[in-house]
Amino acid sequence: MKPLLNYLLRFLSIASLLVVSGCSEPDYKWSLYDVSGHLPDLEFSLKGVGNKTVTQVDLKNKTVLVFFGYASCPDICPTTMAQLTEVIAKLGDDARDVRILFISVDPHRDTPDMLQAYVDAFNKNAVGLTGSEKEVAALARRYRIAYQIEKPKPGDSSEIYDVTHSRGVFIFDRFGKARLLASDTEAIDTVTADLRRLIQTTRAK
Repeated sequence: MKPLLNYLLRFLSIASLLVVSGCSEPDYKWSLYDVSGHLPDLEFSLKGVGNKTVTQVDLKNKTVLVFFGYASCPDICPTTMAQLTEVIAKLGDDARDVRILFISVDPHRDTPDMLQAYVDAFNKNAVGLTGSEKEVAALARRYRIAYQIEKPKPGDSSEIYDVTHSRGVFIFDRFGKARLLASDTEAIDTVTADLRRLIQTTRAK
């Protein structure tokens, strides 16, 4: 079994378990996967626009939507970014302290400035980040993200290749706690409703 497939199967098994075991809000049934207590807090150190180091401290008191992908992704990444942008729009005033964090798993091609230009095309409150291969790999392991950089096809430039990666958006509350996991098949209104609920309940604490 290929390493990526094995990793994805493990990821799906974990996600299925989280559906039945998570219960951070006893009086509210989340539509998304409740991952409270099953994933580590938001913690990272990567490079952003201007090659500036960005950490979780820069997103203090923000509700953060974390998505791993790459700028030249032909379908999953632009679709997900567009969906998240629509969610942000539907949140209205509740979106003022929400940030989309797009982390590239293709640091060889994706520079910090390129990534920020990419996410800006979707949402001005989104942040594009990457790091060294080791930094990206370590962060992916932390949040159980699987990805694999494919070899260029015969005759293609070394800069032309595909990247296979896990789908899904991790949602962290304003305290940096992992709370929800949204698959890329979730309806916009479903994600919006759960995200609004999370924002409002954590704001009240």
